[in-house]
Amino acid sequence: MRELADRTGFTSEQIEHLHRRFKQLSQDQLTIRKENFDSIPDLEFNPIRGKIVHAFFDKRNLRQESDGLADEINFEDFLTIMSYFRPIEMNMDEEQLDRFRKEKLKFLFHMYDSDHDGKITLQEYRNVVEELLSGNPHLEKESARSIADGAMMEAASICVGQMGPDQVYEGITFEDFLKMWQGIDIETKMHVRFLNVDTIAHCY
Repeated sequence: MRELADRTGFTSEQIEHLHRRFKQLSQDQLTIRKENFDSIPDLEFNPIRGKIVHAFFDKRNLRQESDGLADEINFEDFLTIMSYFRPIEMNMDEEQLDRFRKEKLKFLFHMYDSDHDGKITLQEYRNVVEELLSGNPHLEKESARSIADGAMMEAASICVGQMGPDQVYEGITFEDFLKMWQGIDIETKMHVRFLNVDTIAHCY
């Protein structure tokens, strides 16, 4: 328990809570597969459901050296993924906060980078924005497309603006992604309501 707490930053109480949730999802099995997420009601209508589930099995997020997707994850893997959603701790210094923020943004970057090439094309970025907006019942499809197009153009201006005249634009790198999210409070915006982890984080 102490080793898991040191590795993930969770308290023993939080680990026990997550273990109960893991057992519910896995139906008391030792591992979870993608189909186990079908039983989560709050996730069913999430516009980026597929990307969220995908993220749990992305080996980059599991901090494994190999790339690709895992067929199943065990409880330690599950804790590793959930650690990206931990809230800020009051005793964190600036260096810890910076590392904490970058870990969260790296997780988010991987959700956008669907082909695992280390870059997000503007089309990949636009598609995710449009998918997110599609869950808003008050927004028409055409309006969602316009906002997504605007987000894509803004991303392009940030990235291209940093390039030299001889450079060829190949996509949004993680460094570009950090610049795009500068000033946005990502530390409190990554939530996990669909896992019902009330002792760890809340979701709007």
